[in-house]
Amino acid sequence: MLKKYRYDGSRKFKLNKVSTDETSIEKVREKAEEKMLKNFAKIGELQRRLYADKKEGVIFLFQAMDAAGKDGTIAAVLTCLSPHGVKESAFKSPSSNELAHDFLWRIEQEAPMKGEIAIFNRSHYEEVLIYRVKKLWKTQANAERIDPDKIMDYRYEDICNYEKYLYHNNIRTVKIFLNVSRKEQARRFLSRIEEPEKNWKFSGSDFEERKFWDDYQEAFETAINRTATEEAPWYVVPADHKWYMRLVVSEIILHTLEDMNPKYPKVTKERLQQFEGFREVLEKEAGKSKPGKGKEGKDKGKKK
Repeated sequence: MLKKYRYDGSRKFKLNKVSTDETSIEKVREKAEEKMLKNFAKIGELQRRLYADKKEGVIFLFQAMDAAGKDGTIAAVLTCLSPHGVKESAFKSPSSNELAHDFLWRIEQEAPMKGEIAIFNRSHYEEVLIYRVKKLWKTQANAERIDPDKIMDYRYEDICNYEKYLYHNNIRTVKIFLNVSRKEQARRFLSRIEEPEKNWKFSGSDFEERKFWDDYQEAFETAINRTATEEAPWYVVPADHKWYMRLVVSEIILHTLEDMNPKYPKVTKERLQQFEGFREVLEKEAGKSKPGKGKEGKDKGKKK
């Protein structure tokens, strides 16, 4: 079901060949929302097992053009997760302190522990998206030995190596690109202008970024093709219909957690024997008594 959206390096990704508005998994919105709620219940249980198991962690990483619905989708996902063992990290423009470190430094600070789920709202991929489109390396200090023409190649290589490193250290990276059309983005920007309660979401910079639409599309296509691997796949999700996009994202998360197959830890026989001692003390403190003991137990044992 998700195979058509998944890119793991086994095939080329062509952005102009994929649909932004198809609804092949479920065409009826009401049914899609019902499926999503069922998925959320399963995801919640799997997350509890993951937290208890503490053998593996996972990053769900979201990238998209403006107004694709990233924030709303992340918020929807978070509603089914327990705050324990889950954290969201939003990566804005790097601070001066972050720029003074390697580009993966701030990402590493937010990597999850075993048993945790990390949700990245944007990520290290900004380095091969806006960094590439705006040619930001020209304004940043680099050693003379660094060839500016090779910086992007270094970034793709470093990202792949980092995600492989995480995988080898029990952390999966699942990358989700919410693919919205230019026409749908224009509609959503208009709603932000026309609806007072959405005015705060829109800024002049959002409009200015549309001038670079084609450059960003090329950057996304290249990034996906250069960094899609079996260990850290990309999923390209149609985003023109928000209800469908959220269903697909829930399917991706559910499928990933099912593949991880976390289990509640088994209690040893020695530990279970210890529990019996704890039980006796706790039953006394709770005022409970076993059948046949105490006044109530004696009364039940009398013949009438």
